[in-house]
Amino acid sequence: MTEAVISGAVGRRIGGINWSYPWQSARADFLAGVTVAAISLPQSIAYALLAGVDPRFGLYAAIIFTAVAGILGSSRHLVNGPTGAVSLVVFSALAFIDPEARLDAYEAMFLLAVLIGIIQIAIAVLKLGDLTRYISESVVTGFIVGAASLTIIGQIANALGVKAQGTGYQHVLYRLWLTLTQDAAINPRALAISIGAIVLALLSRRVVRYFKLPQLDMFFVLIFLSVAAWAAGWSEHGGGVKPAVSLIEAVPASLPQAHIPEIKWHWFVDLSGSAFAIAVLGLLEALAIAKAIAHKSGQQLDYNRQILAEGVGNLVGGFFRAMPGAGSLSRTAINYQAGAVTPFSGVFTAAVVAVVVLTLGPLTAYVPKAALAGLLIVAASRLIDPERLRYIIRGSRYDAVLLIATALAAVFIDIEFAILIGVALSVLWYVPRAAKLKATELVVTPERVVRERLPVDPPSREVLIIDLEGELFFGAAPDLERHLTDAARRAQQQDIRHLVLRVKRVRNPDVVAIEVLEKFLRDAAAGGLTVLLAGVRADLLSAIERVGIGRYLPAELVFAEEDEEFSATLKAVRKAFALRAGDGDAGGSAAIAAPQGGAYYLV
Repeated sequence: MTEAVISGAVGRRIGGINWSYPWQSARADFLAGVTVAAISLPQSIAYALLAGVDPRFGLYAAIIFTAVAGILGSSRHLVNGPTGAVSLVVFSALAFIDPEARLDAYEAMFLLAVLIGIIQIAIAVLKLGDLTRYISESVVTGFIVGAASLTIIGQIANALGVKAQGTGYQHVLYRLWLTLTQDAAINPRALAISIGAIVLALLSRRVVRYFKLPQLDMFFVLIFLSVAAWAAGWSEHGGGVKPAVSLIEAVPASLPQAHIPEIKWHWFVDLSGSAFAIAVLGLLEALAIAKAIAHKSGQQLDYNRQILAEGVGNLVGGFFRAMPGAGSLSRTAINYQAGAVTPFSGVFTAAVVAVVVLTLGPLTAYVPKAALAGLLIVAASRLIDPERLRYIIRGSRYDAVLLIATALAAVFIDIEFAILIGVALSVLWYVPRAAKLKATELVVTPERVVRERLPVDPPSREVLIIDLEGELFFGAAPDLERHLTDAARRAQQQDIRHLVLRVKRVRNPDVVAIEVLEKFLRDAAAGGLTVLLAGVRADLLSAIERVGIGRYLPAELVFAEEDEEFSATLKAVRKAFALRAGDGDAGGSAAIAAPQGGAYYLV
């Protein structure tokens, strides 16, 4: 049982953990769970059919996986279960099995779920979840926009009352084109239901917020439209009677039972690659959705804990005949909008699905697909935050490009790779920016102040002082070489024999940059240029000592970083002037003597 701690709650503490679960939280979670369950039932059936397996296994995932992740998860609002992206990959993963061997396909899918769970648990144990913090918020926002757009596109056929055309191997936009251009006419009854669902969902949400009612508006809209369609005779079926609008399939009245998947070696080999792909895809999908919702709610996420919940959910689900799953975009949106307070809303969702499967399963056959489509369109559109989009686009061209590129990649390329494409773009864009190494010349004024050289200052004639700033890695090596070469050239032109390199503000040196520095020091020593390093950080100092740069740079010319601000730089400057004056005492110089109380240093 997870810790459910809400401000103002008083509960029993055992082992330092507050195990209280206030009634207000339980009520809010239950109402949200009921709302999500209303959408989870038909979605789970649809995603199971999309994966090419029995609808039962989608429902079992909505019970087992959703409950386990609700107990173990970190996100208060993320709802797990079957998803469209994972279902498509599962369909591809099972393609090697003969279509006639349905039982083999089922057993292979259970094994696939177990493998996915093991991989995700391993990622959590190795604490690799923190790597997701390097996924830009703009990439996550773009993914949400793209995924929401795909959810809306995927519901257009049901909203229009026509049959979706194309196969899972075809691009979603091409399938949409085939659907819109088919000979079948739009069903006006289905269109009226879907439009009614959208309008009622928008109006009822205003009423709920105005009167501060429980956020069951979408659930009641679904019930109202289902009853209205039945009263109008549009959902009558059976006995050779075809309904006037498409309905979701009846839910079989059975609950998942423990089952050990059959294991065949060639299945293991064929499924291992797909298992890794789905494991990573599922985590990216779940964490992206969790981060997006956390941005709205202000929650701090424990990524490794959430990854563990995903892995255990898939692992346990595989032993209960559940299909693989991940975080659901639409169900999470509805869960958040319905006012969920803790992860236990997912447990309530699973419980309600189980109860409905056992008791009211046949009645779900009267729910029009168009009503569900309208509600899913509203839920998906609510995830697109116009204010957030405007803020990102106006705030930074860099982030705007990442956001737009990720969203377009989700829609036009593939939802599975949208985040990977966004991350790749952010890395490709960031590396050149991080590789910018800045070099600033400093001067010593007649008042013995070391500061940045201004355009009105005369050229240095005694000691050249260069301040370097930036990341000292391989990407910055060309800039480092250029700045050092330029410093050596200027020293030669100005007949300067002493150069102070301030390296206090360079970070993360790697072997490529160290090699560039070593070559410069070797050439400088050969050319009679004395180089002093000021503000040397511990990592750079250690690297210098390890590679033997001391052959070209005596220890007395290396001034390590000190606690006192600018002290190492001032010591290096004094030493340079002392050497120039022919005085080996580093403590003083005619040009820059240390005044009482120390010298000043301005940048």
